[in-house]
Amino acid sequence: MALSVALVPLALVFVFVSITYLAANRTQRKTLLNRLTLRGRDWPGKGLLPRSISPGKRTSTKANSGPTYETSFPPSCRPGLGDVYDDLPLALKTQSRGKLIAEPDLTKRKMIPLGASNDQLPGDFYTPTGFALDEVRKLGDFPNYSALSGVPLPSAYTNFDLSKAEFRPYRPFRWPYHQTMSLTKLEADWWLEIERDYVARVEQRKQLYEEHKDLVLQYLPGSEYACKELMEHCLQFLCARHPTLFSLNAPHNTVFTNRILGITTDLKAMHPLVVMLENVPEDFAIMQRDPQNGKYYFRAGMICSSLGWSVGSKIGKQLAEVHDPVPDFKEKMEFSMDRFFAKMPTSKPIQRGSWGLEIDCPLFVPNPPTATTPNLDNLREIRLPSEELPTSRIHLRVDWQTLRRLPLSGAIVFNFKAVFTPFERFREEPKIPALCLKAVKEGKPSILDYKGTWAVGHVTEQALECWRREQEGKGMVEKDWEVETLKESPFFEGWEGLWRRRQGFREAVNVTS
Repeated sequence: MALSVALVPLALVFVFVSITYLAANRTQRKTLLNRLTLRGRDWPGKGLLPRSISPGKRTSTKANSGPTYETSFPPSCRPGLGDVYDDLPLALKTQSRGKLIAEPDLTKRKMIPLGASNDQLPGDFYTPTGFALDEVRKLGDFPNYSALSGVPLPSAYTNFDLSKAEFRPYRPFRWPYHQTMSLTKLEADWWLEIERDYVARVEQRKQLYEEHKDLVLQYLPGSEYACKELMEHCLQFLCARHPTLFSLNAPHNTVFTNRILGITTDLKAMHPLVVMLENVPEDFAIMQRDPQNGKYYFRAGMICSSLGWSVGSKIGKQLAEVHDPVPDFKEKMEFSMDRFFAKMPTSKPIQRGSWGLEIDCPLFVPNPPTATTPNLDNLREIRLPSEELPTSRIHLRVDWQTLRRLPLSGAIVFNFKAVFTPFERFREEPKIPALCLKAVKEGKPSILDYKGTWAVGHVTEQALECWRREQEGKGMVEKDWEVETLKESPFFEGWEGLWRRRQGFREAVNVTS
């Protein structure tokens, strides 16, 4: 059984801080956002210490050595207040637009201590993005996150048909293949995706939480505002992307309606991460800054599709500790990741994918295993005879990953979805068999061991070689083609037409509007 690079998916999201991103459009959709604005919502238990692991694990200090970033901050998000000045609550308009958007010198301000309950702090403590807690509280619920972050809301997906919908065919293969990054600007319309198995996916995740609790969902003290902000981002996104399927009860926005599941959720009565668990079938990890060293720690998360780890095994740890098992991490990634996190702007979220070849579709495989979960060592180290492992049992697992900073709390959110695709689909996808074959046969041994490709290699390599020759014979691939990363990456030539046909569309459809 292959182990996806998603064992600790954060490890592959950043290597070179010098990567330049395209600036995101600050387009505002005021009509929608006006309906999504509310002040002063709460949930029961706010202000109390949330459910968490033992106190000894709440804050890690092991990774405090090396460079520190106490005076490094991301760009301020205060200019966004000027874009929506006229719509701000009166409590924030006691000073001119110019004074309101002025950027404070955070090196001279009191920064929110890691682990301090947000509601118990005075209002003059600051977030890494330049907001005082008093200002965050006055902004209330569902502020204009598009203006504050510089990331536009998605276009409405008007031709969407849930009964046919599939994930886009992510094929993040690269050659040469190293433990480095292929970072691209986040496609704002595709941050969160739903497809025809949405109902089953949500139910599966709810069952995992019911059975495993702290292994899949935890929130430590000090993460309250970040959890709330992330939930509001997600619900705003769903309402904008799929307005016929999801809505908030304007003008109060205290109830979220999910027409797919036929349910309504009182947002006052449930923790934000649980709201997301029951409506958003994707995984989220919230990383927060420790002002003592400027580094980021895993403080809250909802993760149901981890292989070889769990929320319970990683919560409270600093990035370097979270990534202990990742090949080449300390030598090639640790310094760049810490520096990247320290300065990442809200306006430039990123995306990328990691992959593995799996038997069947293993979703949640913690290590050590529980009484009801698979044993990771067995999945990686047992090789079934070829006659017992047909290609129909093998799947490509892609963990499609995004990273973004929240504008108010300044927390960084890592998000990913596990997308399983039948391996046999490669046969009709130009150049994918040759590219995948190159990666699994000639990739760096430590990375391939980490992925666990050995468990299926005796079957996949033979099939890939057969399909590579078949595509050459049909003229789908030039016979002298030198294997390299595709210009269409993370997709492949002709992917969009094939993707539409697989969903039953005879003609092209607009997938964004």
